[in-house]
Amino acid sequence: MKEQPNPLISVLMGSRSDWETMRAADAILTQFDVPHECLIISAHRTPERLAEFVSQIDKRGIEVIIAGAGGAAHLPGIVAAQTLAPVLGVPIESPSLRGIDSLLSIVQMPGGIPVGTLGIGKAGATNAALLAIAILANSRPPLRQKLLGFRAEQTARILKETL
Repeated sequence: MKEQPNPLISVLMGSRSDWETMRAADAILTQFDVPHECLIISAHRTPERLAEFVSQIDKRGIEVIIAGAGGAAHLPGIVAAQTLAPVLGVPIESPSLRGIDSLLSIVQMPGGIPVGTLGIGKAGATNAALLAIAILANSRPPLRQKLLGFRAEQTARILKETL
């Protein structure tokens, strides 16, 4: 997985198989030149590593966390419970319940511990990265300009489409 010095965003996932979804977030963050890292940290299988990661969030300057999770989808909620940094949850599509289980697990956090929940799968990972960029762009005018340009390009592409 990718690690960069001084990342502003951490992209987390519970297992290597989640990379097929979460690479969409990595691609967007890379496109925007946002320093980030992509890590495998399981809430269930590596709880000590998760505790160590969360204890270092503020010291490392991480401003937003994108956490992809499947099944019971505890990763985003456990991270959110231990930091004030915004946590954006991405439900991973599963073969058995097609990600509905993950979506419901992430979106139904108890009142008081918010997790911003995006759509299931690659579209959710893409939008999580764009939302993380929008959060950072509030205090970074050059990044805000890149985001405005990205949206203008999207609009121009759609306007050129014909049937």
